[in-house]
This record gives sequence, structure tokens and C-alpha cells, in this order.
Amino acid sequence: MARKESSKIPKRKGEFTFRGKSLEELKKLTLDEFALLVPARQRRTIQRGLSEDHKKLLHKVKIRDQNIRTHLRDMVVTPEMVGLKIAIHTGKEFTPVEIIPEMLGHYFGEFVLTRKKVAHGAAGIGATRSSKFIPLK
Repeated sequence: MARKESSKIPKRKGEFTFRGKSLEELKKLTLDEFALLVPARQRRTIQRGLSEDHKKLLHKVKIRDQNIRTHLRDMVVTPEMVGLKIAIHTGKEFTPVEIIPEMLGHYFGEFVLTRKKVAHGAAGIGATRSSKFIPLK
């Protein structure tokens, strides 16, 4: 199932900035310095310390591994992840996501939905009183 390019994210005019800093400046920051720029919930997640699994993922990102697959939907997108394609687990399958600068400070889980849209079909036989009279041919 091919996913369309992210049409919901508006095209930016000019160079990307995040809280007044360019992408190159953001990549030079440490994780603690970046935490000061993100919203409170993400800042709290980073400052309380990352788990061993989160640290392993960051190590794979640092070495620019091409085949990154993760179950960590609660990982915050950091500047060093920009440009990578990371496969994030939905609970059933891994969905590849291209990390773009607009995703900075968001969680992985926000970009890969775990529930599908419900597509209701026609009512089955026996579902209603009137469906009793539908011929089986």
C-alpha cells in the first residue's frame, strides 16, 4: 500500500527554522539543548532520561543505519533524524516514514496511525427484519 506524499503539511517558503534556529544550527545542539526548544511534554520526556531502547535507536540514527525499524512510538523526533526513513510499528506492520524538518519535536506515533478507517458494507442477511425477504440469488 503506497502512501501519498504528506499533503497535509504545507509547503514552506524559504529556509526551514525551528524556534528561530536553522536545521544546521539544530544539528549542532546536544539533546539537552534541543530539549529546551521543544514543548513541555517532549522536554519532560527527554529530561527524565531515555530508556536503553531509545538510546539504541539514537545510536542507529547517529551511524546513519539505512534499515531502521522500531516499536518506539514514544520517541521524540530530533534534528539528527531528519532525512532518514524509519519504519515505525503500527501494532500489525511496520510503516516507513520519511523524517522531514516539520516533524521536529513530535512523537513517532503521531505519524503512523494504529487504527484504520471503518468502511461499513451492506447489512448482512438477518441483520434487519426487512432483509429476511431478500432473495439469496
